[in-house]
Amino acid sequence: MKDASLTSLAVHFALLSLFAVGGANAAIPEMHRLAVDVYGWMTDRQFADMFAISQVSPGPNVIIVTLIGYHVAGIAGALVATAAMTGPTCVMAFVVARGWDRYKHARWRIAIQSGLVPVSIGLMAASALIVAMANDKSPLAAALTAVTAGIAFFTRMNPLWLFALAGLAGLTGYL
Repeated sequence: MKDASLTSLAVHFALLSLFAVGGANAAIPEMHRLAVDVYGWMTDRQFADMFAISQVSPGPNVIIVTLIGYHVAGIAGALVATAAMTGPTCVMAFVVARGWDRYKHARWRIAIQSGLVPVSIGLMAASALIVAMANDKSPLAAALTAVTAGIAFFTRMNPLWLFALAGLAGLTGYL
């Protein structure tokens, strides 16, 4: 069973790494689907907790992959998942970077770069929605998430103040 889990981790995260335009957070919806819905490795709550830990931990946001791998298959799972998520993209980035600067002014390069911006934003927005849906189990929690997102989007207010307020609400038992 552990070998099957390691193989699943390696295959899925290697494929995800190639489609994670904008970083590992862009692949959060698919990671959630695989870990929670398809394989049942964890619950919504466990996934949301791992996402939160990966975001507050120092270092790259790809830490969520390591946490998922560890949860599924211990140290071996953490190593396999992390290598699978980072290896293919490192190789691809190396190969592409070698020739990318040669075509600075090429129309196709400018089009690719321009097209990847909305794709990245859309993937990250989908990630935020998945995490919010996994966490917001009450109407008050959903409202607080919506208000926080709205304030962060439409104002220059630091969202950390809103996160602190949400944490306080959770600590007092309102959420």
